[in-house]
Amino acid sequence: MRILFMGTPEFSVPVLEALVAAGHEVLAVYCQPPRRAGRGKKPRLSPVQKRAEELGLDVRHPLNFKADADVAAFEALKADVAVVVAYGLLLPQAILDAPIFGCINIHASLLPRWRGAAPIHRAIMAGDKCTGICLMQMEAGLDTGPVLISRETEIKDDDTTGTLHDRLSLIGAELITDLLPRLPLPAHPQDKKGVTYARKINKAEAQIDWAQPAETVDAQIRGLSPSPGAWTEIGGERVKVLNCKLAEGSGRPGQVLSDLTIACGSGAVSLVKLQRAGKAPMRTDDFLRGFTVSADTILPSTE
Repeated sequence: MRILFMGTPEFSVPVLEALVAAGHEVLAVYCQPPRRAGRGKKPRLSPVQKRAEELGLDVRHPLNFKADADVAAFEALKADVAVVVAYGLLLPQAILDAPIFGCINIHASLLPRWRGAAPIHRAIMAGDKCTGICLMQMEAGLDTGPVLISRETEIKDDDTTGTLHDRLSLIGAELITDLLPRLPLPAHPQDKKGVTYARKINKAEAQIDWAQPAETVDAQIRGLSPSPGAWTEIGGERVKVLNCKLAEGSGRPGQVLSDLTIACGSGAVSLVKLQRAGKAPMRTDDFLRGFTVSADTILPSTE
């Protein structure tokens, strides 16, 4: 098929690679413009743009589709379908209508649960037991379009947003390559019940509140890992907690019981992977070699 691909972050890359490997003609790749980053503030290509250039594909990154010239250039490609995955822009109706089979979005939740920007983070933080991928026929509303096909996956007790992100990305790649040869397919409207919104992660949510139950703290830590990373203060220093596990024990909220097992409002969690500012992530044993944390220390909670 003649495809337009629209995506930006690492999550989108396996989908692009799968489309190319399946023999589809990728007419152009649309992604967000390079962002200035690092000490030198040099433009940094998005993961999709970097991979698309390696594959020899035409890359385009309009700031938006408000300019008539950008819409005309999109329409002139006469695509069969546009595949959209974490692109980062709301698409106007003219773009949604341009391809023969419209625009198909690969969304990382079981719609209508977790419409919006951060479905993987929110599913873990909410304690969901399963999630999945939906291929949705896009319409003007935010993730409101009818669903073509979907696939569930279990959220494991040790899943982080990082591990679930990678698994869902591969599922999305498999589903879209299965779907395209079968177009057109009927799409099913989303259930009007059970709608939830996965609002963008706010860094203010990242401080750990040890007064919460251990299950809530565990879900927060795993849901915010690897980015932006839940954090707490240890010895007056802000430390990211990138992984943990539920543990036995009780005490005052924030109390260090032993070897960075921390008491919560009920129950406890054992910190497994941590990261000091400017340092690489490390296991608890390595962290404690350079950082003394006395038993019965009370780690501060959110105010």
